[in-house]
Amino acid sequence: MCDSVVAVGTETASGTTIFAKNSDRKERECQPYLQFAEASYPPRATVRCTHLEIAQVAETYRVMGHSPWWVWGFEHGVNEHAVAIGNHSVFSKEPLEEVAGLIGMDLVRLGLERGRSAREALEVIATLVETHGQAGSALAPGAGGYHNSFLLADPMEAWILETSNRRWVARRTRLDAVSNHFSLGVDWEISSRDLESFARSRGWWQNAGRVDVAAAYRDSRIPACVSEGRQGRARELLRAGRGRHDVGSLQALLSDHGHGGIAWHGEGKPDEERFWTLCAHSDPISWTTASLIAPLPADRSSPWPVWISFATPCTGVFLPVYLDGVLPPALARGREQADPESLWWTFKRLQDAAAVDWARNTPDLREAWAEFEEKVEAERRSVEATAGKAAADGDRDAAALVVSDFMARTVEDAMKRAEMLRARLG
Repeated sequence: MCDSVVAVGTETASGTTIFAKNSDRKERECQPYLQFAEASYPPRATVRCTHLEIAQVAETYRVMGHSPWWVWGFEHGVNEHAVAIGNHSVFSKEPLEEVAGLIGMDLVRLGLERGRSAREALEVIATLVETHGQAGSALAPGAGGYHNSFLLADPMEAWILETSNRRWVARRTRLDAVSNHFSLGVDWEISSRDLESFARSRGWWQNAGRVDVAAAYRDSRIPACVSEGRQGRARELLRAGRGRHDVGSLQALLSDHGHGGIAWHGEGKPDEERFWTLCAHSDPISWTTASLIAPLPADRSSPWPVWISFATPCTGVFLPVYLDGVLPPALARGREQADPESLWWTFKRLQDAAAVDWARNTPDLREAWAEFEEKVEAERRSVEATAGKAAADGDRDAAALVVSDFMARTVEDAMKRAEMLRARLG
């Protein structure tokens, strides 16, 4: 389960497009944050994805994103061209193919490595879906897979892309939320050639008019409350902040627990919409395990920040990271077993301590993190000004060093504070 939102420039306070996503996975599935440099490859080179080896392209772009420890791809991420992508499981009437294929997280990373815009990344993913299909474990090693939808954004526009095996459909959007179901109706703009003919051949769409994708492809056996409640809440919050959205408003959205306040209260049952809050504590199905907020600037002449968090965002903190710099090792550490040097596991332990009493501990943590957030924000502005001057003077290496040092200090401080807060909660 996952939720993504986007607000293009006309819908934000700064005029910059902002993308955000919660990655909801199994509660103890470590999800480190990885960075890969741009690279060139010789003819006939290949790349091994999670389950499948495919042809490599001549050039890939610099990328970073959250990746479940056992997966090649990303749950969500960004590239050097300010393209952001996130994926979501969707439930189609069409069974998954039984042969090995790409999984949604592979497609996110491949789209980022090969796309200079949201539309170009969409075309990359669509071509790969048509060529290789979607199949293989995606929930956990040896577990089931799923079809995917994607939200793609860049400084100029955003697209929703929905897939079913080797078929796909897409349309542009400006202020919207995507969750775990087919949501495109008859308003789609582009599609694979056989999207409509396939639905008609299966008897899923018998009207003469254009195919309603959600009505035709969506598996009605999956309860609507699983994702429609979260999508509705996200859209409500997006509409309420229209024209004023910034990183702070989207941090609040990703941490939202409905109308009951900032803490998870465990209200409702899995068959009720109120159980499925945007900050997921939906045991035993899924928890929010990583989050990302990416302002996507048109001017990338100097380093620009992306904000990430680990475990549930309501108990943790968002940290600024930069593609131009070198990420601290603690961000990329972490596998199946707990690791004291992994930032993900550090925040998972804090989450576990808070879980003893969400209603009491979550507000205490939010207050405790406020001082840290203010300190980081003040330093961030100074660091970016210094790095921006170095970049303007033509010294990109100096600019990268400035933001790299800042990230290292920030992550070290965050780990120490998280451990201190965990000890305080007992």
